[in-house]
Amino acid sequence: MKEASALVKNLVIVESPAKAKTIEKFLGKDFQVVSCFGHIRDLVKKNFGIDKENNYSPQYEVAAEKRKVVADLRRLAGTAELIWLASDEDREGEAIAWHLAEVLKLKPKQTRRIVFDEITKDAILNAVAKPRTIDQNLVDAQQARRILDRLVGFELSPILWRKIKPSLSAGRVQSVAVRLLVEREREILDFESQSSYKVSAIFKDLDNKDKAIRLKAELSRRLKDKPQVLEFFDSCKGAEYSVSDKITKPSKKTPAAPFTTSTLQQEASRKLGFSVGQTMRVAQKLYEEGKITYMRTDSVNLSELALNSARDEIVKEYGAQYSNTRRFKTKTKGAQEAHEAIRPTYMNQRTVAGSLQEKRLYELIWKRTLASQMSDALLEKTTVTINISTSNEKFVARGEVVKFEGFLKVYLESTDKEDDGEETTRGLLPPIHVGDRLDPELIEAVQRFSQRPPRYTEASLVKKLEELGIGRPSTYAPTISTIQVRGYVEKEEREGTPRDYNYLTLIKTDVKEEVRTEITGAEKNKLFPTDIGMVVNDFLVQHFGGIMAYNFTAFVEKEFDEIAGGRLVWYQMIDNFYKPFHRKVVNTTETSDRSTGERLLGVDPNTGKNVYVRIGRYGPMAQLGTTNTEDENAEKPKFAKLRNTQRLETITFEEAMELFKLPRNIGQYEDDDVVVAIGRFGPYARHKSAFYSLKKEDDPYTIQLDRAVQLIEDKREADRNKVINVFAQGDDDIQILNGRWGPYISYMKQNYKIPKTTDPKELTLKDCLEIIAKGPSKSRIKVSAAKTTAKTAPKKTAAKKTTTAKPTTTKTAAKKTTAGKTVAAKAGAKKAPAKKAPAKKAPAKKTVK
Repeated sequence: MKEASALVKNLVIVESPAKAKTIEKFLGKDFQVVSCFGHIRDLVKKNFGIDKENNYSPQYEVAAEKRKVVADLRRLAGTAELIWLASDEDREGEAIAWHLAEVLKLKPKQTRRIVFDEITKDAILNAVAKPRTIDQNLVDAQQARRILDRLVGFELSPILWRKIKPSLSAGRVQSVAVRLLVEREREILDFESQSSYKVSAIFKDLDNKDKAIRLKAELSRRLKDKPQVLEFFDSCKGAEYSVSDKITKPSKKTPAAPFTTSTLQQEASRKLGFSVGQTMRVAQKLYEEGKITYMRTDSVNLSELALNSARDEIVKEYGAQYSNTRRFKTKTKGAQEAHEAIRPTYMNQRTVAGSLQEKRLYELIWKRTLASQMSDALLEKTTVTINISTSNEKFVARGEVVKFEGFLKVYLESTDKEDDGEETTRGLLPPIHVGDRLDPELIEAVQRFSQRPPRYTEASLVKKLEELGIGRPSTYAPTISTIQVRGYVEKEEREGTPRDYNYLTLIKTDVKEEVRTEITGAEKNKLFPTDIGMVVNDFLVQHFGGIMAYNFTAFVEKEFDEIAGGRLVWYQMIDNFYKPFHRKVVNTTETSDRSTGERLLGVDPNTGKNVYVRIGRYGPMAQLGTTNTEDENAEKPKFAKLRNTQRLETITFEEAMELFKLPRNIGQYEDDDVVVAIGRFGPYARHKSAFYSLKKEDDPYTIQLDRAVQLIEDKREADRNKVINVFAQGDDDIQILNGRWGPYISYMKQNYKIPKTTDPKELTLKDCLEIIAKGPSKSRIKVSAAKTTAKTAPKKTAAKKTTTAKPTTTKTAAKKTTAGKTVAAKAGAKKAPAKKAPAKKAPAKKTVK
């Protein structure tokens, strides 16, 4: 944050530094624009951070990493004549503005609230010319959401710890999203594919002089099985074929509406391969740099300025016939935000500077916006019907030709339809007339199988949540991220499996049959519920069916809208929900049984012991035998971790018994056994009390001795190369080490970057001391500073002070920004290079999803 002058006339506070930098360009020298870096405070953890006996009044504290930011803002605000709160226009933004006013103790007379949905000079100056006060209704709506989610999460999660497994969590929206995935997964598991035969033919026109013309047509219905196909082929032998009908109809395609948050996430996934979170990160940057309008919206409305700009651009580039001004209306269930759709701020800019991701997403937004204001595409569809003299069946050929491109000249929306491998493109049919005699060169029948329900992608899950009225534009990405971080859902790519299908042909009177093979069931970037996700879902649906119901979650969203509109008192809404919910929590805690998803698979014929699968402390596992609590000397059960590809609901008895073959003694090396097993951190080989992690491609059930020896020697070589040099220096040696990101110096629990132009093997003690004197690596400084601040911050600092807000004027800050930064700091700490060379015999650890 830059230093303030002696007196600041106007202090503008926004959420992000990038946004501050862009806005500062548009305001004069009398304005200083600074960032609060998102939310500055959140609910305290103690006692939920909610005073349930005082109308659920929230208690706030400034996050440790925000104390310096708050101190700087206080200093700047103390020297300013006017403070302009310019956070985003939605409920989260209104909450940030309110928290700033409360924490900085801003006086109403010197405080202005301004909003805008695009960062352009006109929009900023217009907002400054028309300031308003903080909208307490919006604040209360965000507060109600935050408090309700805190109550649900903090009361449900401990039940899951006791009844299923420690460290689990539940949430009002995230648990319902998991339910959608679990129910879809069970639909897929229960699905039984049915086969039928698609029959098609290639005809030549006997009445056309152009003998090269060919017409492809398909039988008007699918045939049930191979006997029907053979029967139909028999009827075709010696049959005569003729065109009985030809219908040509005009048709048109209409462009899709401009982007909302949901449709942008879906289309960026289909066309660009972006995840939902990635789309929002890139869109956020484009918005903060003034390139697009606000990216969290469920509106498809465009301003008059945008409509006029789009029309001018279309006419200039394509001609007046391509322009068709349209005003779209929002159809989304529960849509309430008053923003525009997502569009470029300047329609005459086809592309922007920036990263490749930014360019691609911007161009997608530009094309969609422009296409929405263009003319319909005019098409001509032709259907030709072909009679068979010996059968009541008919062949049908369909063609489609574009007569006027219209919006297709710029953009066509993609779909989520699963690819079934069938040809869908239709072109122009050859010149053919009613009465023409046709001759089939080939008739073929291909066995096809009914498609199981598709698994959700991130984008299609967002679409479903939106259809059900669950969540809002600002919640889609965090929700999908949360359920993956919690381990309830995994985004995976899975290879398909081979499947045989029948292929039959009829040429003249010659029938041929063959069996071909195709790959089916391949998945790309699909969401799969994990075993723990399915067990948690079943427990919550059984005991808390009310809050797991889709209509309940949508109903709550409507109540938040009522609060935002000033038609409902927020703490009364919370009270109506919480009292019966809490009674249910108490009753479930006292009366419900443990839930581990346990299945009895069978009995081991060798020992007579039962074989189970269930959720254990470290995840899904198989169990041979049961614990005898009455006899301390009784044999204890055996346990084995399920493989990554195995699931509690589908694993078979035979597959489970294979798991108990570990640990395996696969031979001797250097006069000692080499034993392969799976531990808490993944599969490994053990040799002379040292542990060596297996690679992803290594199967612990089939790996042989020669491969294990290679892994052992590779690890030993890596350990030898880890230490480049060591200099004795007092109580702690100076070490030159090879790390994940290259060579570095380690000394006194700090890491120091070695310049790329320097050969680490040639460094002397003096060289090392000079590098150390310049200071540790930046990443270490940040982590150390964060830790130091957390450890040394005085307990009674003003920023740490807990605040209880009055129920009529309070709103809780959204947790996501603060939590996100804390997690990022922890991740940074984990990624720092190792401080010391590890002992050669230390166990090799591997994280298991």
